Amino acid sequence: MSTGKDLVQLNAEIQERKDRVENIDFKMVTFSLAGKEYGVDILSVKEIAKADKFTYVPNTASFIRGVYNLRGDIIPIIDFRTFFQIPKEKKKEGADNLENMLIFRVNDQVYGTIVDKIDKVVGINSEAIQPPHPIFGDINIKYISGVVENQGTLYIILDVVRIFSVEEDKSKNLGKAAGGDAVEVAPVPVASAVADSQARASLAAKDSSIVFIKEGLAALRRFIITDVNQKWLQKRFSEWSVGKSGDDLQLQNGSEADSFLKGFLSPCTGQFWDEDYAATVTGVLPDIKSARLNVWNIGCGKGYETYSFACILKKRYPEAAVKIWANDNDILSISQAPNLIVDIEEVPEYCREFLVKGSGGYSFDQAIKDAIVFEYRDILNENHLPELDVVLARDIISYLPEQDQIRTVNFFIENLKSGGIVFVGSNEELSQDNWRPVSSDLVSAYLHNG
Repeated sequence: MSTGKDLVQLNAEIQERKDRVENIDFKMVTFSLAGKEYGVDILSVKEIAKADKFTYVPNTASFIRGVYNLRGDIIPIIDFRTFFQIPKEKKKEGADNLENMLIFRVNDQVYGTIVDKIDKVVGINSEAIQPPHPIFGDINIKYISGVVENQGTLYIILDVVRIFSVEEDKSKNLGKAAGGDAVEVAPVPVASAVADSQARASLAAKDSSIVFIKEGLAALRRFIITDVNQKWLQKRFSEWSVGKSGDDLQLQNGSEADSFLKGFLSPCTGQFWDEDYAATVTGVLPDIKSARLNVWNIGCGKGYETYSFACILKKRYPEAAVKIWANDNDILSISQAPNLIVDIEEVPEYCREFLVKGSGGYSFDQAIKDAIVFEYRDILNENHLPELDVVLARDIISYLPEQDQIRTVNFFIENLKSGGIVFVGSNEELSQDNWRPVSSDLVSAYLHNG
């Protein structure tokens, strides 16, 4: 049976515990590093996790373990043991190899940190926290906000915000030792190192994704990325990749490849060139004094491009005898091109003076037809042509294997007269070693330096 004194003591203890609970105004997540106990403000902790697969990022600080995909977000992982120069615990054979991670959110940024062991959440009265002192830890005191004892365990409380904040003065940092003396401490540019790792990881991920795009375009649409279209690819990838990640950055089928290639083809593909495009082409054509104008039109299709170009050349060089060798490896299209019948309304104004009316509709007059030789031909085979003044090869080079791209451009160089011009796709370009660009927003054309 309890005495009155016992009851008084018990009530006092209960009240003491109650007061202690009511005075808890700081909670911390506790963890261990090399056998010592640490704590961090629970408000800075986003979550705890385990992982063992981190993506290595070269040329970054030693304490950056790599980056980690946290449900779609790529976050940097800092090994606290390396950062604080604390020895790592050796894991036993057959032990769980997953690393213990604390995920922090600081100033709207997310960071992962590796620790030895994550213990529990401890609630304390903030008034019990004592100022930091060098004897309490193996780490720099500028990263310690205080120390506190709870139920016989001494916890070193880390200042997470300071660890992940950019130092205002990286040349010199002063901490305060117990007693108030200033102590110079070596700066560790954590935020800079983390930002660098994120930038490098982002660049590596981007480069890796572009490789997948290149492979997808080659496999699905035989579209080959080289210096001819590399700038377009970079620009297109930047637009297309917004809001995408992971598998979304890979081309899964022909429809997705077509979507990526949308906008690559030159204006007026597969149709008569409109007035604006025709005027632009006319504007970049050089002054050619030859009595005979030799032109090679590669990939002429059903002939709409060829007839448009023939009309432009006839008007641009009225005194010259124009001859166009128009080739395509689509036998059905090339067979229909010489006898093209059109509705006059679908033909642009600059071509209409070259039309004649027949029983089935309008066709081009004999002068235009005599200027064009439509032939079934694969440009990868040997081509016997006279010395050329003009080459029209819109959107052709990008669909050739890389070695054939080089061989085709070399053929242009060898067979074009000095001062001759080659028209490539609007999003294609040639090395300027042998060429002088005369391009515009709509047209990509190059004069042969000779």
